[in-house]
Amino acid sequence: MNFPYFLAKRITFLGKRTFSKLIVRITVGAIALAIAAIILSVAVLRGFKSEVTAKQRGFFGDVVVLRYDLNSSYENSPIALDTTELNTLTKLPNVAGIHAFATKPGIINVNDEVEGVLLKGVDTSYDQSYLKSILVAGDTIDFRTDHDAGKQILISKYLANRLMLKEGDDFIMYFVQQPIRKRKFEIKGIYNSGSEELDKIYVIGSLNLIRRLNNLDSAAVGGYELRIHDFSKLQQTTNEIDDMVPMDLHAVSIRDQMADIFQWLDLLDMNTTIIFILVTLVAIINMISALLITILERTSMIGILKALGFHNNGVRRVFMYNALYLIGLGLILGNLIGLGLYFFQDYTQFFKLDEKTYYISYVAVKLYWTDIALINLSVVIIGMLALFIPSLLITKISPVRAISFK
Repeated sequence: MNFPYFLAKRITFLGKRTFSKLIVRITVGAIALAIAAIILSVAVLRGFKSEVTAKQRGFFGDVVVLRYDLNSSYENSPIALDTTELNTLTKLPNVAGIHAFATKPGIINVNDEVEGVLLKGVDTSYDQSYLKSILVAGDTIDFRTDHDAGKQILISKYLANRLMLKEGDDFIMYFVQQPIRKRKFEIKGIYNSGSEELDKIYVIGSLNLIRRLNNLDSAAVGGYELRIHDFSKLQQTTNEIDDMVPMDLHAVSIRDQMADIFQWLDLLDMNTTIIFILVTLVAIINMISALLITILERTSMIGILKALGFHNNGVRRVFMYNALYLIGLGLILGNLIGLGLYFFQDYTQFFKLDEKTYYISYVAVKLYWTDIALINLSVVIIGMLALFIPSLLITKISPVRAISFK
């Protein structure tokens, strides 16, 4: 029989506590709050990064293939990959799809307002599922006939409000070139990405329209967007694509395209680390206090056990088992609180954010079961290691003095 474990159960569940009762409750509460805080901070960080990343990936793709030149204008130099080259890229294990696009700057003049925009042209092969998911009115571009698609356009909610436009309205867009050209568009849909920098600039139209404006052949495009399966292999896949495309082209990952945003997201990881350190430190201090007070309260018992020949390690294990019970109780309560709030927010999106500042309108949460297991295991290991040194105090207790201690 494991006598230290048996004795720990007796003093934990059947033993009467006096002045240590309040300290124990505070300790359990501190552990519970620490676990809940860590779970929520990880969930919010993962959710926020996932949502912001998904917006950038949905609009720009994961990897973009462009012409390698010094062109710094919004209008990309035309390129064209043949069928063999496109098939080679598509067969890469991590590549989910490849879509052509082109961009062209233009000026909208409507309702006595003038706004410079960037027309992003796509074609029938383009995956419009993300665009559909962020529509607040209307529908995506209908490519069933090229003539109709060339007249349709998607604009952002920001531009619609700024220019006093709505779904079904039409306007003239001017393209600055020689000679200056203009086209009449009908608003097919209005989207809201949540990113004001993006919404201020981009409108979505037909790729074939840009080809006609620039007098390009049917195979010419401004670039290719590639979407991948595993985003964690982004840089590796980007390098593979860069090695496969012709020398005058290069592949750029979304992290390099939107370097400021992703550097900002990477800095957020530090917040979770700081929260983990601080709340774990507070919980450890409370656990050490509870252990020392419990040892003080059971000094007579320690003296009797030592007088009967029970070794120091065995006595120390009694109190370590007792501390493990307190940690376990705190973990259960903390997980109930943390996961309860997590599922509440995940289903209701009750807590909101300023979309202009944070790119999303609510506190997004995302959590994996491996995260929960790792958090709980880390707290148990760190807590038990931190309590090992204070438990050595038991070896300094004299049996004669301990028995007479009151």
